[in-house]
Amino acid sequence: MRNAFCSTLVGFAAKPDFVFLTGDLGFQALEPLREEMGGRFINAGVAEQNMVSVAAGLGKSGLRPWVYSIAPFLYARAFEQIRNDVCLHGIPVVLVGNGGGYGYGVMGGTHHALEDYGVLLSLPSIRAYLPAFDSDVSEIIRHLMETEHPAYLRLGISEQPAWLTPPPFAAWRHLMHGTGPTVAIAGPLAGGILDALHESGISADVWLVSELPIQALPPAFVSNVQRSQYLMVIEEHVRAGSFGQMLAHQLLLAGTAPGRFIHRTALGYVSGRYGSQRFHRAECGLDPASIVNELTGVTVS
Repeated sequence: MRNAFCSTLVGFAAKPDFVFLTGDLGFQALEPLREEMGGRFINAGVAEQNMVSVAAGLGKSGLRPWVYSIAPFLYARAFEQIRNDVCLHGIPVVLVGNGGGYGYGVMGGTHHALEDYGVLLSLPSIRAYLPAFDSDVSEIIRHLMETEHPAYLRLGISEQPAWLTPPPFAAWRHLMHGTGPTVAIAGPLAGGILDALHESGISADVWLVSELPIQALPPAFVSNVQRSQYLMVIEEHVRAGSFGQMLAHQLLLAGTAPGRFIHRTALGYVSGRYGSQRFHRAECGLDPASIVNELTGVTVS
């Protein structure tokens, strides 16, 4: 996704109010953007708190700052500045965190973003965007260039199946129609799971959510849950502050509680070891094989 991110931003490089700040990251990825933007591309160094405060000041002056770093270096290290300087004033700063979930693999817990959108969505004004496919990135960027609220863009690796032509970006997308269990997925791990479900022949009804917090439930999704009475929610994020918690809350408000609610989340470090993103997903039951195994033989009303 990082290449799609850079190439799309290059198209906005001539926009006079667009400013890009990086925390000394982006080697062999963001050079085209740096060349196009000149002095509006700022390497703020390994000083993320200062970088966010500078971005807030730029935004307050009428510019449109984007701030880029490895996800936990941004939302965790600079949380106070995001809270006090950006969100409490509603300044339209776009925070871009690369490597959502276990994306940085063997680099370990210091580089993993397992609680990012839950933490940030506790703050006022901010919205989170979780692209699942490369094509989502360009559409989200076009939207964020015009938005008037703080935003968090969580980048990962596109896992789009070769057979899938995803519909245009939207907060909710219905990616697979079926007569079996209802599945709601957040983020790019949806691609591998979709591929596995497609190969397995399981008739799941699969929805993808790419924008948080949830503001409204699509009537078709509510109907699916009412029909199946079985809902599995999957996300590479801890349970606290998660998409699954938001969804459960909205379903209860709508008076729709499924007979079975399964929530697959990041569980931290089950074995106490570090490994690839695929390794950690498997330990947490977030890998395609575990999901297919869970849904095999499920019967619905």
